Amino acid sequence: MPPSPTPPRILLAPMEGLLDHSLRDTLTRVGGVDRCVSEFIRITDQLLPERVFLRVVPELRQGSRTAAGTPVRPQLLGSDPVCLAENAARLATLQPAGIDLNFGCPAPTVNRHRGGAVLLDEPELVHAIVAAVRRAVPAHIPVSAKMRLGHRDTARMLEGAHAIADAGADELVVHARTKLDGYRPPAYWEHIAEIRRSVAVAVVANGEVWTPDDARRCLAVSGCNAIMLGRGMVADPGLALALRGAGAPDWAGLLPLVEHFWHRIASHVAPRHRAGRLKQWLNLLRRRFPQAQQAFERVRETNDPAAVGRLLFGAPAPVAAPPRQAPCPAETPA
Repeated sequence: MPPSPTPPRILLAPMEGLLDHSLRDTLTRVGGVDRCVSEFIRITDQLLPERVFLRVVPELRQGSRTAAGTPVRPQLLGSDPVCLAENAARLATLQPAGIDLNFGCPAPTVNRHRGGAVLLDEPELVHAIVAAVRRAVPAHIPVSAKMRLGHRDTARMLEGAHAIADAGADELVVHARTKLDGYRPPAYWEHIAEIRRSVAVAVVANGEVWTPDDARRCLAVSGCNAIMLGRGMVADPGLALALRGAGAPDWAGLLPLVEHFWHRIASHVAPRHRAGRLKQWLNLLRRRFPQAQQAFERVRETNDPAAVGRLLFGAPAPVAAPPRQAPCPAETPA
């Protein structure tokens, strides 16, 4: 299938427990990404201090952009319209490149606490959340949302999409599976087309895109001109460039960025978790690069940061103070 004459907009997905600011920084250095969405910031029953937003999205300190200049849109997750609106208003004072709302996370813990994809069973509440946040945020700051096709099935898919669009969202990302589908192939891109035809806002396609051919098929089936890349981009950091027809890095070109990531996580991840974070990324990279499999095997049996640094890069990562708070345990990427 020939590439579209107009290159699509390419977004980097929020992936809780994996794609934090260190990996965003690393992947956007490769190039090809137009915008990132952060991992979610959970909103419950209180107004969060600015330091919480800055901890999850430190790019807010540099114009809401990664070091490569890619805009980052913080994402909020919760079910209380008033509390979400108050937190969105405070977040807006930090001048984010937009605010995103999560109606797609399938994690059981999140769903049990009325967050993420489970809210798609309550389109009236979804509408109230988006409308409250839109009212609370200055007009120049975009408000977007991400949803799945539904919670248990697609019966209320269009209701959910209209709840978001009609409440004033500027953009809607659709992950083409229900919560019950999880991440099992296939993704039902044809349902994104139904949503796109039904709402009057820009729709972004997401789900099961691992290669440039996958991306082109997804765009053709959905009719969208924008795509969000998640696990596929983490597994192949050159995917966005390849989709644009540009040269993508081989393993020799990627290895310095893997080392850059290793040094980045030393600044905010407790020593006992650092090796696990790197192995988590190598585990996905080996889908695309045989050399990543070899690297993974070299460090499989050690969690000692100094040993990992010597085995992979010839030197340990620099010593850094442990973070104030241990990272959240990894959840299935949203």
